[in-house]
Amino acid sequence: MSEPEKSAPANWERSVLEKLAMSAVQEQRRTRHWGILFKTLTFLYLFVVLFLAAGWFGSDGVSIKEHTALIDLQGVIASDQASADSVIASLQGAFEDKKTKGVILRINSPGGSPVQAGQIYDEIKRLRAKYPKIPLYAVVDDICASGGYYVAAAADRIYVDKASIVGSIGVLMDGFGFTQTMEKLGVERRLLTAGENKGFLDPFSPVDPKQQAFAKQMLEEIHGQFIGVVREGRGKRLKETPEMFSGLVWSGEKSIQLGLADGLGSVESVARDVIKVEDIVDYTQQEGLAERLAGRLGASVAQAWTPFEKTGVSLR
Repeated sequence: MSEPEKSAPANWERSVLEKLAMSAVQEQRRTRHWGILFKTLTFLYLFVVLFLAAGWFGSDGVSIKEHTALIDLQGVIASDQASADSVIASLQGAFEDKKTKGVILRINSPGGSPVQAGQIYDEIKRLRAKYPKIPLYAVVDDICASGGYYVAAAADRIYVDKASIVGSIGVLMDGFGFTQTMEKLGVERRLLTAGENKGFLDPFSPVDPKQQAFAKQMLEEIHGQFIGVVREGRGKRLKETPEMFSGLVWSGEKSIQLGLADGLGSVESVARDVIKVEDIVDYTQQEGLAERLAGRLGASVAQAWTPFEKTGVSLR
C-alpha cells in the first residue's frame, strides 16, 4: 500500500477528533456564557430586591397632581417603634409637597412615650403654623389612647369610627416587686449605690415611701402637661367631666359627645368629603434595611448591657 493511502485514514481520524474537540470547546463556551448571563440576571434581581427592601427607591416627595397626603402612626409610640423621628420626617415630606391639599394622620396606637408623643405634637403645631392653608386631620382606626390621643389633639379635627377606643388621658409608671419572693427563696439583695436615690424604685428592694411620693409627684406633673395639651388642642369643643382626665376610655361615638372627637369618618371619607381631594398619596416613611439592622444591633447591645429593664413613664 502506498504512503498516501496509509495516511488517508489517519487524516480522517484526526479531522474527526479535531471537530469533536472544537465542538466540545464551543459547548463549554456556550455553557460558560449562559452561566455568566444567568448569574448576572440573578445578581441584578437580588440588587433590586435589596434596594427595595432598604427603601432606597422611592418618591422624591414631589407629586405631579393635587392629592391628600396620608401618614400612618401604628403601634406603640417609642424610639424603636412608631418613633417621633419617622413620623416627623413623614409629616415634613407631606407638608413640603406643593401639591398636598390636606394631610391625614391615621392613628392606631395604645400610646407610649410622653417624650416621643410630645415631639410629634409640637412638630404638627409648627407645620400648621408654617403651612396655614394645609389642614391636618386625625383619623382613628381601632384605638387612639393615651400618647396616641396626645398626638391627635394637635389635629384640626379628629374623626373616629363609632366603635373606636378613644381617651386614656393619664400617665403610669409600672413595675414589679420581688422582695417577698426573694425572702421565701432565701435570696439576699446586695445593692451598692453612690447617691441616696440611685436605686430609685428598685424592684428587688422594699418600697421607699419618699421615692414613691416623688414618683407620684412626677407623674402628676406629666399628667398636667397632658391635660394642658388636650385643652389647648380641643378648646371649647371639649365637654369636660370629672372622669375625662382619669384614664378612662370611651367608644368613638361617646368621644364625639364628649368633644374628644369631631365626627365619624375614615381615611377615604375625609379625603373625599372634607379635604375634597380623593387621590391619596402615602408619605409614611418606611424603615430601610440598614436602619432595621442597626436598630436590632442596638437593641441587642442594650439588652446585653442592661440586665433588668428600669421602670419607665408611659402614656398608656
